[in-house]
Amino acid sequence: MVAMTKRVKVLEIVFNDPSKTFYCSGDKVAGKIIVEVSEVTRVSAMRVLGIGCAKVEYAKGKQRCREEIDYLKYEEVVHLDDHPADSDGSVILRPGNKYEYTFGFELPPQGQIVSSYKGKFGYVHYFVKALLERPAQPALECKKHFEVEEPIDVNTPDLLSPTGGMKEKKVTCMFIPDGQVSLNAQIDRRGFCEGEEICIDAKFENTCSRIVVPKAAIVAKHTYQANGRTKVFRQKLSSVRGNHIISGMCDAWQGKTIRVPKIKPSILGCNIIRVEYALMIYMHIPGSDKLVLELPLVIGTVPYNGFGSRTNSMSSQEGSVSTASASWVSLRMPSAPPSYCDVTRDCRLDTPLTPLLDDYDGGDSPIFMNTPQFQFPPLPAYSEVEEEYNGNARMLQVC
Repeated sequence: MVAMTKRVKVLEIVFNDPSKTFYCSGDKVAGKIIVEVSEVTRVSAMRVLGIGCAKVEYAKGKQRCREEIDYLKYEEVVHLDDHPADSDGSVILRPGNKYEYTFGFELPPQGQIVSSYKGKFGYVHYFVKALLERPAQPALECKKHFEVEEPIDVNTPDLLSPTGGMKEKKVTCMFIPDGQVSLNAQIDRRGFCEGEEICIDAKFENTCSRIVVPKAAIVAKHTYQANGRTKVFRQKLSSVRGNHIISGMCDAWQGKTIRVPKIKPSILGCNIIRVEYALMIYMHIPGSDKLVLELPLVIGTVPYNGFGSRTNSMSSQEGSVSTASASWVSLRMPSAPPSYCDVTRDCRLDTPLTPLLDDYDGGDSPIFMNTPQFQFPPLPAYSEVEEEYNGNARMLQVC
């Protein structure tokens, strides 16, 4: 609702489902325009517009870069139900009454619309605008914004496939070689939704003389295009870090997790605004540039259903059942117990002196470990009980 003149007291747009947080492609946007007047007012027409556009605007030096794309253009003249109109289509509104103009339109199909977005150098907005036209007077207008969110399913084969990579870097100190650092990392899939955990498997090696620190972060890359120019804005969203790695050592991450924060889904279908995400795995090297490996991510709206993990779990369960069945068969048909008659009771070591260091100075004696002589204790006699399938048991003597 906006501030009105003395004649028009209320001009407001209300959607039929105020609790709906966003719309998708093909959904119907419906509602009503509420009008109240304080004086007798003639309305020549009530015009409803549905508008959706992407706009980029930023300054490049003295040049102003600007680009705009329309995704929704809807216009309709709506009328009052059960209200008399003059021959020219105008109606007279009287004070003390509440008038409601109903409207409704469908959003474009999938692929012809993009999600709502608001960034540093551009936005994608959708709104409904009502124009109340009066004779010989300027039209009054009001707006009502609504959100659009295009569904992105992360359960597609492309987004469920693992991705990884390897990077290495030679480190120098005053143009003198100082070893190198390397990393090898992999994640089990590319598609995630907010709140999900990304499991990282990585290996880090450090052969330089410096102490390095492995880290990982989720970064967003916003790309704006206008007037043939491109502007990129990068933002770090969340991060984790590992232990320090000293010279000549390595470290490994096995399932180290980083949580996807609350962020907007990826925008990949707009020609002037693009929002991409990546998992950046890197090693901080003091006095040198980072060693960086970026793995692309797609942030979706349909969460991972775990179908692949359930299949693996079922396979493992089937394997367990097969193993259990084999074990039961072996219990029903036992093999003969092993014979220990051929075991030598005297197990003395032939060479009690075992060298620990092979490399030693010639003038010194080597370092030895004195191993005491010992014997294994006598093997105790034992007996086993064989459980037959019919419940009977018999004793087996073991030699």
